[in-house]
Amino acid sequence: MVKANGFKAALAAGRAQIGLWVALASANVTELLGHCGYDWLLIDGEHAANDIPLMQAQLQAMQSGGAHPVVRVPAGEVWMIKQVLDIGAQTVLVPMIDTAEQAAEMARAMRYPPEGIRGMGAALARASRFGMDGDYVAKANAQVCLLVQAESRKALENLEAICAVEGVDGVFIGPADLSADMGFPGNSGAPEVQAAIADAIARIVACGKAAGILVGGAEAGQRALAQGVTFVAVGSDVGVLRQGAMALRAAASAE
Repeated sequence: MVKANGFKAALAAGRAQIGLWVALASANVTELLGHCGYDWLLIDGEHAANDIPLMQAQLQAMQSGGAHPVVRVPAGEVWMIKQVLDIGAQTVLVPMIDTAEQAAEMARAMRYPPEGIRGMGAALARASRFGMDGDYVAKANAQVCLLVQAESRKALENLEAICAVEGVDGVFIGPADLSADMGFPGNSGAPEVQAAIADAIARIVACGKAAGILVGGAEAGQRALAQGVTFVAVGSDVGVLRQGAMALRAAASAE
C-alpha cells in the first residue's frame, strides 16, 4: 500500500508546515528530531556529509516519529532523483533550478512512464517495501512531491515559468545563494535581498504554488508565514546544537 503524502496534501491546502534542516548525518539525531513536533525535516544531501546509505538510515529512523522527511539532492540530476525515491523519499528538494526547462526535467525524473522517465526498479527498492507493495508503480506518481529551489537572479526572472511547470509542488527560496548572486555574500538580511525574497514569495503564491524558505529562528519563521510562505524551516540541527551547547557553557560559568 503506497503511503499517502500528507506533506504534499498540506501544501496543496495551504496549511503551514514548520520544519528543521538536518545536516549532522546521524540517524540518531534525525530520529530524535522526528519526535520533536516538527511537520517536516530536511535531510540534506547538498551541504551535509550524507550519502545514499546514510539518507536511507535517516528515513528509516523517522518512521516512528511524526515529521515528514524531505530529501535534498546534491544537484538536479535525474539519477540522483531516482536513487532517493527508491530508498523511500516521497518529497524531494532540488537546488539551483534556474529555468522552467530544468524544473520540467526534474518533474519527469520524479515520475514513472508515461508521465515521466523514472527508472523501473521498484521490485528492488525500499520504496515499494522491496516489492511487497504490488501497486507501488501504479500509485507512486500521485504521491511524489517536487520542491525546486530558486536561488539566483536568473531563477527569479523565470519564476512564473518555473511555477507553471506541471509536477512542481512548491518553490523554495534559497537566501544564502540568492544573496551571493545579488552581490551580498553572507548577508541575506540586506534590504535589497529581503525585498527580492518578499517579491518572489508573493509571485509564487500568485501562481498558486507553495512557497518555502529557510530562516533563522521562530520570529523569522512567523514573519515568513505572514508573507505567504507555506513551508518554512526555522533552523538546523547544527544551529540548535551549537547555540544550546554555547549557552549551557556560558551559564555554567556565570557568577
